[in-house]
Amino acid sequence: MIQTSSRFIQLASVVTDRVAELLYAPVFVTNERGVVVTSSEPDRIGRSVTPSGNCEAIGWGGEKALSHFLRIPLQHDTGTGEVIVGKPADREMISPRLAQALVELVINQSTQHHLPSQHELKNELIDDLLHDRIEDETIIWNRAKRLGIDLSPPRAVILIDAACYVVQEIVQESHPSSSLPENIVETEQRRAQAVISSIVSFFHLPNDTICAYLGEGEIAVLKASNSKNLGMWADCGDVAEGLSSSWANLAALKRAADALLLRLRNDTGATINVGIGRYHPGVRGLAHSYEDAGAALSLGKRLQGNNQVHCLGELGIAAFVGVADEKTKIDLAKYLLSPLDHEPELLTTLNTFFAQDCCPSATARHLSIHRNTLSYRLDKIASLTGLEPRKFDDAVQMRLCLLLRSLQSGYRHS
Repeated sequence: MIQTSSRFIQLASVVTDRVAELLYAPVFVTNERGVVVTSSEPDRIGRSVTPSGNCEAIGWGGEKALSHFLRIPLQHDTGTGEVIVGKPADREMISPRLAQALVELVINQSTQHHLPSQHELKNELIDDLLHDRIEDETIIWNRAKRLGIDLSPPRAVILIDAACYVVQEIVQESHPSSSLPENIVETEQRRAQAVISSIVSFFHLPNDTICAYLGEGEIAVLKASNSKNLGMWADCGDVAEGLSSSWANLAALKRAADALLLRLRNDTGATINVGIGRYHPGVRGLAHSYEDAGAALSLGKRLQGNNQVHCLGELGIAAFVGVADEKTKIDLAKYLLSPLDHEPELLTTLNTFFAQDCCPSATARHLSIHRNTLSYRLDKIASLTGLEPRKFDDAVQMRLCLLLRSLQSGYRHS
């Protein structure tokens, strides 16, 4: 039995994805035996198409639908087959001649240029996800499935800055030049892969499909962030999942990242920094998580120093000053004060304390309570939130949180 080469399947995958993006139509590629090897609709893979063009075997409407198909040969030294394009769904029909010209152009470009490896395709997909280069989510899901990447679990981005190990040490050992010699580039790739291997081993992953080297010493991990995958780092005192979905399991993710940092520092012997992003729903949410992680990493390195795990929830006032996105600030404010959501008495006490310029005697008098009762309440606030309202930096942060929460409430009811 003739087996379709993996290189031909890679070529077919590139052609399938690109043509589907350009024509917004179902696309599949068959091998020389008429068997579908790649498809924009994965359930068609492995089915047969007869030489006469009868499409009932792949469930696309038989002879009636045949007039809507475009069939173009695909020939390469790794194999031969055919590209078949179906009628665009719910869109204007493109000219068959123009469609054929586009498909032939894609085929020529794909066969004449370097054929990417599975590793390169994986890095390209993750880079597209992190930078929200998504035109069609179905195509992204299909690309991920072919590469063995499961996007169904909720995932958050862990961003690892290993530049000191991957890049800087190599440059320091070499003579300065305008471009790095090829062997240095190879060394950079090898060291980046060594870091990824440590990550895979730490999280007991079957492979490195959720890790990608982004260049300049940065590595991204699309970490499953649900309770099942973070169970060993979870704590009963963490924020409940239903309370704030975008911040759910962040504390457990932070503990996992702390342990990962120790492992990477031990394996590399170099300075390592880690930024973590919160979970955002959907495949497009990965780009928002990447923004969170990048902002936390950049601010954290400048303000907190190296060899640490940085996240927006632990950057204090800097998170509100250094992050531009207003929604992120409001979400952060809600998250930091969420332990008080079911403590209206404590929230009233905190608002009154700030309204009275943090003066204990004036606050106690205004609330008609004893100074000791006020002290007890402020202690409880500090215990629940981790922020001490009698300390200047924490007080400013909590005041900002209260203000942002009230602004959001005003917007919602206006």
